[in-house]
Amino acid sequence: MADSELAQKLARRQAFNEREEGSPVPESTMRQVFNPYTEFPEFSRKEIKEYEKTFKKYDIGADGFIDFEELKRMMENVGAPQTHLALKEMIQEVDEDQDKKISFREFLLIFRKAQTGDLAADSGLNQLAKLTEIDVDQAGVDGARNFFEAKIEQQKKHNQFEEEIRSEQEERRQEEEQRKQRKAAFREKANVFSQAKA
Repeated sequence: MADSELAQKLARRQAFNEREEGSPVPESTMRQVFNPYTEFPEFSRKEIKEYEKTFKKYDIGADGFIDFEELKRMMENVGAPQTHLALKEMIQEVDEDQDKKISFREFLLIFRKAQTGDLAADSGLNQLAKLTEIDVDQAGVDGARNFFEAKIEQQKKHNQFEEEIRSEQEERRQEEEQRKQRKAAFREKANVFSQAKA
């Protein structure tokens, strides 16, 4: 399976390398299997999940791509608005299949290029990479905080449940005690009554 995946990647890479400038890569080549965890081993699973969350947030059309308008909105939201021309250049820099939009794979390329220093310091993609950089430690802290808050809430509910059970048991114990007292009082009155008759 790993061999066939590698063969597919090599075929796709070869198609990119052999294509003539300006001619799109056949869609069948692009639709081949893409596994971000094996293709981008420099990112942890947590980082890829965070990048995917960011990608989906701005993929407003939910079509698996960030188009020109969505990229424009993304750049405005991260505080680095770009000119029309700059946005086109940003897409062109990572648009391997030349469909004029950014797939999730191409989105990850932005962060790979930022890590390796392949982006111009003043480029829009470099700004995007810096402004959407994921602090895995913070994400881990938030995740841990959420986990412990959920655990505390669960413990509170468990304690509340136990308290309710204890309360019900105490009520039953008191009711049983009162029932015994009433029975004893009844027997005592019955004895007094039977002695008075005798």
